[in-house]
Amino acid sequence: MGTLNRWERKVESWEHSLLAKVLRREPVELLDALRRECDDHAVVCSHSRVVVPNAYEVELSAAVHGKLARRGGRIGQLLADSLARHGERKGYEWAGPLTVRVTVCDDLPNGRYRVTGSPTPNVRADAFAGHGDPVSDPVR
Repeated sequence: MGTLNRWERKVESWEHSLLAKVLRREPVELLDALRRECDDHAVVCSHSRVVVPNAYEVELSAAVHGKLARRGGRIGQLLADSLARHGERKGYEWAGPLTVRVTVCDDLPNGRYRVTGSPTPNVRADAFAGHGDPVSDPVR
């Protein structure tokens, strides 16, 4: 088990350094905010079942969002992967398919980012086929 924990910490360290290169701002702080949003909205249904929101929106300042767009915009997938690992470690059950949507916002209170999470109902997998709904599609 110790080897697995060391490996997870290595992967998270790599993830943080990659985000630092992409964002050039406190990436650990952004990941922590996303995890905190998940933890703060956890609902304990029984001793073995904890349900958390599955749809998260990360609003970035225009400058940071522009940098990400030039680099391919894969930040949403990196954040979703990190959050999925966090949920797995905690034993969480998602309220539906996990998505992290990254958007631009000009009126952020701290000037950098805002993270919100909410549960969305389960939908059939074929409901997403070919529709390209920007609210439902995770950023990759």
